[in-house]
Amino acid sequence: MPKGVKKENLPSKQCETCNLSFTWRKKWSKNWQHIKYCSEKCRRNKTKPA
Repeated sequence: MPKGVKKENLPSKQCETCNLSFTWRKKWSKNWQHIKYCSEKCRRNKTKPA
């Protein structure tokens, strides 16, 4: 992400666990395409495939 991007213009995704929308964070910049969960709690509580 280039510097100076307004928060409302950042990319967002929906969490696979809780379906809440979350936006891009700088710490996710290198692997944004692999991020699926909005938080560590959701990642730990993800539903297991049947």
